[in-house]
Amino acid sequence: MTAFADIAELVRAPAALTVPGDSLAGAAAAGWPAGPRTAVLPVASACLYWAGMALNDWADRDLDADERPERPIPSGRVSPDLALGVAGGLSAAGVALAAVGGGPRAAALATVLTGAVWAYDLSAKQGPFSTATMASTRGLDVLLGAAAGGRDGLRRAALPAAVLTAHTAAVTALSRGEVHGTTHAVARGALATTAAVTSAVPALAAWTARTGPGGALARTGSCLGALAGAAVYGRSVGGAQQRVVADPGAGPARAATVAGIHGMVPLQGGLLAAVGAAPVAGALAGATWAARSVLRRGSPT
Repeated sequence: MTAFADIAELVRAPAALTVPGDSLAGAAAAGWPAGPRTAVLPVASACLYWAGMALNDWADRDLDADERPERPIPSGRVSPDLALGVAGGLSAAGVALAAVGGGPRAAALATVLTGAVWAYDLSAKQGPFSTATMASTRGLDVLLGAAAGGRDGLRRAALPAAVLTAHTAAVTALSRGEVHGTTHAVARGALATTAAVTSAVPALAAWTARTGPGGALARTGSCLGALAGAAVYGRSVGGAQQRVVADPGAGPARAATVAGIHGMVPLQGGLLAAVGAAPVAGALAGATWAARSVLRRGSPT
């Protein structure tokens, strides 16, 4: 009989802590168009993230039997049929929750996001098209938070979506080397992307301070919060990637991939602060830290 802990491992349950900030950043950039219902959207995002993890292991079950036999499916703790059912059920739940949290537009965007997740997991996970597909899922998740605001909301959330898309592309490219190692070129490209992303966050804060509402104190707090988030992100993610530039082996590549996934939270926090939602950024950081300390996070890859 499959234990709940095995399902939690299958979907990388604690890794979903890196997801809520996506839709929150999009919603904040768009001016919180869904109001209090926005609180449902991070749950929808988590469901879609978990669906992708379950589907990934279902699609890779034969490869994992050789490379990662300890995973739930090749170890026999979760059957392939159950894993596929979990992926399907969580996908449906994610779209339904998106409809509750953001209305028809959010449901439509969640459907597109679900399609991207399934396309990535069911296709060969190599090459630029695959990397772009995976990267698009984070950008779409940011836009999910802004969907209730229509075209104007999506336009205002475009830059935060682009920033998270670029970060995800770099992490995905590095993740190809988790088992057999990567190349110096890939490592340098990922590091350059991280440097650009780090610079984009305070730039967004400066632009928002010039064009957005709010008093001087609020604008100063937003800029400082954006700088803090960008600094934490750049140091943790960029530092790990610098080690891959020096040694592109499997160990450093895997460590940099994990750092990149965990680095989502300070990056999201920096983006939230940059668009004037510094208190939400602080609450996100605090809630994530508290949840991780309880869950004793497992491997997110």
